[in-house]
This record gives sequence, C-alpha cells and structure tokens, in this order.
Amino acid sequence: MSVNQQALYEARLELVNFLIDAFADVPSEAFVEAILSEDVLLPDEGAGEKLDEGFATLESFIEANRDREVEDVRDDLEREFTRLFVGPRPPILPHETYYREDTDFRGAGLAKVEASYGAAGWSPPEEYPEENDYVAVELAFLRYLIRQQRAGYEETVGYQRVFHEEHLSEWIPAFAADVRETTDERFYEAVASILEGTVAFEEEIAMSTA
Repeated sequence: MSVNQQALYEARLELVNFLIDAFADVPSEAFVEAILSEDVLLPDEGAGEKLDEGFATLESFIEANRDREVEDVRDDLEREFTRLFVGPRPPILPHETYYREDTDFRGAGLAKVEASYGAAGWSPPEEYPEENDYVAVELAFLRYLIRQQRAGYEETVGYQRVFHEEHLSEWIPAFAADVRETTDERFYEAVASILEGTVAFEEEIAMSTA
C-alpha cells in the first residue's frame, strides 16, 4: 500500500470516528476537549461542498468556544443533543426506518439493515443501546468496511457499494437537512454537513473502485 493510500484510509477513518462519537451519545468531556484543542487540524477547502461547509462551520464553532470552560461547552451540547434526538418528543429520530417510505419506523426495514451487516460478517457493538438502524450503528458498519478494505479484503468494497445504494445514501441527506434546519447550535450544523459530505465521499469511492 502506498503512503497516499494509507493516508487516505486514515483520513476516512478519522472522519467516520468523529461522526460516530458525535452521534453515539451525548458528547463526553474528552470529546469536546479534543475538538477545542489547538491540535485539531481541519482540511483545506476542496474536500467536497458539504464537507467544506461542515468544516467551515466547525471551525467557527471552535473559535467561538475555544476560551470557554470545556465543561460548559459540553453541557450546552448535551442539552442540544438531548433536545434534538432524545426528547421527550425529540424533533428528529436518527433512524433509517424513520426516513424510509417503504417501511414502518423500526419495522421490517430494520431486518434489511441487519441483513446487510450479516452478509459482511459484522455484528453491531453491544455498547450502542439504540436499534441497529441508528445513525451511529450504520456508521460503525461503514468503519468496519473501511478497516477491512485497508487490511486487503477487497470484497468489502462491494458490500459498501450495496450499503450505500440500499441504505446510507437513501436517508442521510434528508436526515442531515433536518438537523441543520432544526438546530441553532453550530456544532450540530457542522456535524450534519460533515456527515452528509462523508457519506457522499464514501459512496464515490465505493462506486469508483472496481
């Protein structure tokens, strides 16, 4: 594997790891501290429209909060995460089956998502308390496929291609748009755009790899 290929895999995994941390649960203090630290290096423009938009918004969030206490920033993000995704009566449900018109929420479509996992030999981590169509779980599956590709299992590109066609790319743009329209918190505006841009970027890689 060339240095450029290795760097690309690392960048892909770093993005997906960030998104999993952002959506898996309320932000931890360590997660917020890492975001606000001087060590965070954001890519230059040119990564794609939604990624560029997301990184610019994240940079704005970092600059606005860098001098605040990490605990205070975390508390703000916890309140907004809870309002958006937990409730009571959250305005957004980060589940594929909620956004699909061809299945009921947590209905038969959930089995189709799980079948995609099983076909690739993957089982969702037990630490995710949500159903298996939750955004962080689907991202964890994407991370698994990228890791497998890095290890040389080329057949996982096909699994990723199908997962985009049948699942991720079918609902993430609408979900991301809902987040941006519903929140005034720059961090979650940024995360929504980075999510949408990452899914589009990953789909392009999967579709272009023979």
